Amino acid sequence: MTVRKLPAVGFAVLMALTSLGATAQSAPGSQPGAAPAEIPKAPPTTAQAKALIAERFKAADTNHDGKLARDEAQTGMPHVYENFDKIDVKKQGFVTERQIGSYWMKKTKDQMQKEDPIWN
Repeated sequence: MTVRKLPAVGFAVLMALTSLGATAQSAPGSQPGAAPAEIPKAPPTTAQAKALIAERFKAADTNHDGKLARDEAQTGMPHVYENFDKIDVKKQGFVTERQIGSYWMKKTKDQMQKEDPIWN
């Protein structure tokens, strides 16, 4: 795996975990002792990671204006909602798919640097 693909894969894993948390909260009939749902595998390429992000963004953008308002993010992308103010650096009241991608790529890069500062 190349260094270029690592941030995208990290981002894809984060998005997969975010969606897993959202589905776990929406399952009222699940029992505490039940087996956890299967965790989706991370896309192996940057293109697949971008496609996954685009798909989730499109589903969350209920009014189809290419922007996520705070309420759309809360409903469709809870992890984005939690970090909304950090992603919305221009303080416009909405975030775009590109802003979300940029934020999480930076977070992944920072995490990689923290874990292995010599190679990153």
